[in-house]
Amino acid sequence: MRITGWLWGALALLALGCDDDGGPAAPALDGGAADAAPLDLGADAGPGEDGGAPDAEPPAAPFQTRAGVDRLALWDAPPETAVEVLDTADAVVREGVTDALGSLLFREVAPGTYSLRLADTPAARVDGLVVLGEAASRPDEAFYARQTLQPGFGYLTVRDGTRLSVFVTLPGPAEDGPYPTVVNYSGYSPSEPGRDLGPPANTLCNRFPILCDAPSAPSALIMGLMGYATVGVNMRGTGCSGGAYDYFDRAQLLDGYDVIETVARQPWVKHGKVGMVGLSFPGISQLFVAAEQPPSLAAIAPMSVIADTMSSTLLPGGIYNDGFALAWIDAVLDRAAPYGHRWVEQVVAAGDTVCEDNQKLHGQRLDATAKALANPFYSDEVGLPVDPSAWADRIQVPVFLTGQWQDEQTGPHFATLGDKFTGAPVFRMTATNGVHIDGFSPQVLREWLTFLDLYVAREVPALDPLAETLTPLFMEQVYGASMALPDNRFADFQDFEAARAAYEAEPPIKIIFESGADAELPEATPQGTFALTAAAWPLPETRALRWYLQPDGTLGDAPPQGAAASRFEHDPEAGARGTLASGSVNALPIDWAWPPLREGHALAWESAPLAEDVVMVGSGSVDLWLRSSAADADLEVSLTEVRPDGQEGLVQHGWLRASHRALRDDATELRPVKSHRLEDLAPLVPDEWTEVRVELMPFGHVFHAGSRLRISVDTPGDSQADWRFILTEFPDGPPTYTIGHDATRPSSVVLPVIPGVAVPTERPACSALRGQPCRAYVPLVNAPADF
Repeated sequence: MRITGWLWGALALLALGCDDDGGPAAPALDGGAADAAPLDLGADAGPGEDGGAPDAEPPAAPFQTRAGVDRLALWDAPPETAVEVLDTADAVVREGVTDALGSLLFREVAPGTYSLRLADTPAARVDGLVVLGEAASRPDEAFYARQTLQPGFGYLTVRDGTRLSVFVTLPGPAEDGPYPTVVNYSGYSPSEPGRDLGPPANTLCNRFPILCDAPSAPSALIMGLMGYATVGVNMRGTGCSGGAYDYFDRAQLLDGYDVIETVARQPWVKHGKVGMVGLSFPGISQLFVAAEQPPSLAAIAPMSVIADTMSSTLLPGGIYNDGFALAWIDAVLDRAAPYGHRWVEQVVAAGDTVCEDNQKLHGQRLDATAKALANPFYSDEVGLPVDPSAWADRIQVPVFLTGQWQDEQTGPHFATLGDKFTGAPVFRMTATNGVHIDGFSPQVLREWLTFLDLYVAREVPALDPLAETLTPLFMEQVYGASMALPDNRFADFQDFEAARAAYEAEPPIKIIFESGADAELPEATPQGTFALTAAAWPLPETRALRWYLQPDGTLGDAPPQGAAASRFEHDPEAGARGTLASGSVNALPIDWAWPPLREGHALAWESAPLAEDVVMVGSGSVDLWLRSSAADADLEVSLTEVRPDGQEGLVQHGWLRASHRALRDDATELRPVKSHRLEDLAPLVPDEWTEVRVELMPFGHVFHAGSRLRISVDTPGDSQADWRFILTEFPDGPPTYTIGHDATRPSSVVLPVIPGVAVPTERPACSALRGQPCRAYVPLVNAPADF
């Protein structure tokens, strides 16, 4: 047990997302598909080339070129040199300057035939570069079929000739296959060459070969232990892949299509179809690739994802998140630079000239941070392409989605995708309270593995007995407690079709409550106490229950009477403050520093003690009558549970910049969806009343009998572990916000109550609920305002 404990401790580093760029030297490299010929789309074409054998040796090209869908690239040109793009009439249609490595990428190039030349040396040119449209660029079957991927590190080639680095693992010899296969596709390090975990692990390599050639992607490691072949692929412009990085641009998505089709043609792939797996970035990528509808994609199983790049994480409520969101963009860009990963240096040092050559275009990565900051409004050109909620209906394969309500990185908006996969033949969603990495917790992991066995392996769900035995050790290293997977409810099935039919007869939505409160485990360990299933999202049983903000600081079921209002002052420093004193949410116990509400800077309303347990699941809406002394207002609303023991626990938040208050046509009573479009921007008229609706992010929570609901309103900040907010700068000083709560301006909150749920558990300790900070309850007296 000591040996396997050490082993799973090493694997835990991978599951926690560690990028060990300082790891062991890269092993001997297998070129894999490096020799596969790309589709002839004009890529790398020099003068006189037409894809066949030339009649005479052409002169050497003055630089290297590639034409792709909507782009032209060159490298090995003189650094910092002006370059011109010429059309067939030799007219200059684009201009640019090479970078310090002598590379340049022209994006958004219309289909056509072009030349590239150095502006100060007109004879230094390459002609006949053909940029194709997407439809014309799709390769034929032979392009995919002729590529061969071997276990280990290598490359596959996409339609424009760009070579993407891959890392392949098989659960046994290729000749013993075929094996169910999954792909992990991201800009992290999924193709990093495998590592040998050392002498203790070597004792298990005959049973689990992946342990002696372990991938960096935790989902790939898990699936390898479960008997799957895994393929980790670095997106273009990252790792050892060629090209230049951009956040989910069209080239990246077409590459994803080609990746799926190429991997599926390998003789060791079972059924000739592959699944996709991954948490966070490689989870989000699944949505984008699946929407391209590659025919050989079997299913996707995204974990901890966004619903919409802008409103989910980057600009919640129209307010920039310069904590995790912008920091993540910067981190990915840094790693997409030439030699941005240390392991890339090791691969090149080992003699890989493909990886070395592929670094030359990495400096042409698009500055996604600058693009994000330059586009604070949703548009069809910028926002729509990175908004999965707008096109998830194009996904036509089975989908398993999971996430956590208090995800400190990607946030809780994932659940709003729950009614968007209308094209998927099967959809399943499991949600729980908790943090970003909890997709790997045992209750979720069991559902994830069951889904993949049914729709990728097409087998009765089952695990290797030794892998199942080792799972508690893995959980102990990752989460600090030994937890086994829940029982396999399909263990007695002998027939695959019968197992799948039974699975598809189950309700598609599972909500796990009170993760962290299992009395047999340490506090805040990711194990829920009970679950609720439902036929759809939003839950059909949902009752929209409205409470009104009363003048005396209470919440009531009837509109307030008389004339009253309360005020608070904007806090310009709040956006830079979070809720952790030290460490991270992954370490137990979590060192929370969630401050109490401050008089003069916040308002709050509380319900009477609840007579019975109340279960809520879904989004909410805080509908406020607002008066600001300025032309805008940055608002944060919070739903908390005030307990009889004097503690207060966080349930959920919502945010809004008041000028972004315009609703979309699909807004509902419980979900006030905003358009966030420039044409809908509506500054406030200072000192005039305006109704604004703040979306309370999705959540699932049990309010136990005797507790009180509390709704607070303050400045964004002091509320998240990793999110921070760029607040509006008010040149005349912090404005005062006034909230009306009277017969004429009845502010209220509407919440998603699920009636008739018998809660089988007692009230958990406030500090036990995973991802939900707890603090001592401090009453707040709302400051009255002149009406």
